[in-house]
Amino acid sequence: MRRDTPTVAVTGLLFFLSGAAALVYQVAWQRILALHSGVGLYSVAMIVAAFMAGLGTGSHLGGRLSTRLGGRGALAAFAALELGISAFGAASTWLYYDWLYPRAVHLPSPSWPAGLLHFVALLPPTTLMGMSLPFLVRAVVTDVEGAGRRIGWLYGVNVLGAAAGAFATPWVLIPALGVRGAILAAAGANLAVGLGSLGLFALRAPSGGAGEKAALPTAAPPEGEAPGSRPFVLWLSLYALSGFVALSLEIVWFRLLDVAVKSTAFTFGTVLAVYLLGSSAGALAGAPLVARVKRPLRAFLLAQCALLAAAALPVILLVAAPPTKGPLSWFVPYWAGYAFFPLGHRPDAARIARLYVELPLLLFFLPTVLMGLSFPILQRAVQDDPATSGRKVGALQAANIAGCTAGSLLVGLVGLQHLGTPGTLRLLVACGVAFALVGVASYGRVFLVPAVALLGLAAAVPGPEALWRRLHGDPPRERLALFEEDATSMVALTPDEAGWRLSVNGKGNSWVPYGSGHTLLGALPATVHPAPRDVAIVGLGSGDTASASAWRPETRSLTVFEISSPQPKILWRLAGTENVGEVRRLLEDPRLRLRIEDGRKALEAEGSQYDLVETDATWPEASGSGNLYSVEFFRVASRRLRPGGVMCTWSPTKRVAASFRAVFLHALEAEGGSVLIGSLTPIPFEPEVWAARAALAPSSLGPRRARALRRALARVQPAGPPPAVTLNHDLLPRDEFAVR
Repeated sequence: MRRDTPTVAVTGLLFFLSGAAALVYQVAWQRILALHSGVGLYSVAMIVAAFMAGLGTGSHLGGRLSTRLGGRGALAAFAALELGISAFGAASTWLYYDWLYPRAVHLPSPSWPAGLLHFVALLPPTTLMGMSLPFLVRAVVTDVEGAGRRIGWLYGVNVLGAAAGAFATPWVLIPALGVRGAILAAAGANLAVGLGSLGLFALRAPSGGAGEKAALPTAAPPEGEAPGSRPFVLWLSLYALSGFVALSLEIVWFRLLDVAVKSTAFTFGTVLAVYLLGSSAGALAGAPLVARVKRPLRAFLLAQCALLAAAALPVILLVAAPPTKGPLSWFVPYWAGYAFFPLGHRPDAARIARLYVELPLLLFFLPTVLMGLSFPILQRAVQDDPATSGRKVGALQAANIAGCTAGSLLVGLVGLQHLGTPGTLRLLVACGVAFALVGVASYGRVFLVPAVALLGLAAAVPGPEALWRRLHGDPPRERLALFEEDATSMVALTPDEAGWRLSVNGKGNSWVPYGSGHTLLGALPATVHPAPRDVAIVGLGSGDTASASAWRPETRSLTVFEISSPQPKILWRLAGTENVGEVRRLLEDPRLRLRIEDGRKALEAEGSQYDLVETDATWPEASGSGNLYSVEFFRVASRRLRPGGVMCTWSPTKRVAASFRAVFLHALEAEGGSVLIGSLTPIPFEPEVWAARAALAPSSLGPRRARALRRALARVQPAGPPPAVTLNHDLLPRDEFAVR
């Protein structure tokens, strides 16, 4: 290899690390920025859109600037970009969490100020990231014939690194290093890329050397379509539509997998990893073959039609396949269960492989391979001059990312809200007809076949009732089952032995009729406090905790924060259909103020004071639970308490107990320590007084729940010394990520 040409292996390794670092940032920054605007799909959609908008801005800017540089100068610019990203990444945790978070938490969400803040906050680093590919393409592309192969290979290696970063962040980096450590590791990777690129720059021939003169366009092959023979604006339009479809499908796949695995902290990174792994495989497989493609427009259009068909078929088969045979024989019983697999807390390689490898591969690996295959085909079609290679890559990436941004906003904020997951998927598959119609205009009636096939598949996509029944274990049809979905979540009420189980994003949450441990979680602190006039609950669930917390006649207001808007809707539907008077009494209680928003953010943003603050029980391994079991959240709750007020939490792990006790030095424990009641001031230990109060409970709670309260009160005792374990923090959510 010539001295002035960067070695393929080193260039690939550097771009692999660059891609890995970018996805570590995306996953980690999204977690931090969600604290600003609330945890939920609205917030995620705005953050993803802001991230993608910055990448698109950088791609366009980098493409234009790359035309002013030769190959060696472009390599130096790439090195500078990576060093700039490294510097920003190293400072980003301080900027986003330590400085910006306390100032941004008061912004309403979702709202345009919150979206604008995310865009401005992410614009500097994502612009630098977006500029990197055009400059690197300008540095390595020296001839037309090899342009599609080399750019496709570079893209595939970069996306493979991105897949590794997306996978490693939740599974390795955050558990081992925390969010702050994961970001610093990514900054270290960018630093290595920048320094490595400077090393390649030093080895390359100086300006005016052999590698610096732009190669002349090469004549088109005698057969097929010549590069650049189609209008560039056509490719921009097609690639923008492709980006819209790709990002929209990613959101649909995330919802499906989130419900199917029961919503853990590992879902988002896993979806991204498999999505990017497929795209990488397609790009790397297509890169060496793309020179043989004689009609790139036809190949590109067929790939788009095929990927949409491949996106619809698994969902159709998921519902149509028999539940007791084949691949579904293991999954359907899992979906029917209340609890979910707690990953690292009970490691089981076979279950992890089924839920986080087999299932996503079956759902969406093939369509993502076809997405990746489209990229080198695209480069084969447009790259007709090495001197403009960076500009064209930048413009195409900007168009694609614009489509991705539109997909994130329209599907995340509108599509799931009004069409639901199956309706959104049906619309996206039907959108594939646009690609087929371009094919009809260019190549004739042969493209009518994929057009008709896509319309047929769109019609065959199962409706919400069939899809959600299957993903909740096929509950018996002779009993009532209810399903509600919007952009915030997917909620189900499915029958079980005692009544109905309420599930949120697949995982069991609570039950109707009331009377489970949720009753004690609400009633115990309300009984211990002398006069809980104003009560705040984070999480509605089935309403059991909220109902029990308001049993005292002294209570004049009950504020419930719930991020999942389908939950009250589905409870109203149940109350209107079945004889569940306790649910209706709660919903019609004039003291109830139900607020659909992130409870932690609301408590931080408002100045209201309460006598009792508590969180409804949530699994410690559930997605986002680290934000409610951290020392920082318990401090937030403590600031909302009036003098003598109490905070109550379920304490499913020693680490939750230790984190709670780090804030509330005065505490009682009940139910063997699984329920903690804390205060900033001493709590009088008055068992006789509590028993006298509880004697009045049957009129509000009913006899069965009141008996459970009296039994639990007899076992309440002062909490012992806190467990000697490391604590949960916002940036080190150990329980959520199953750290032992």
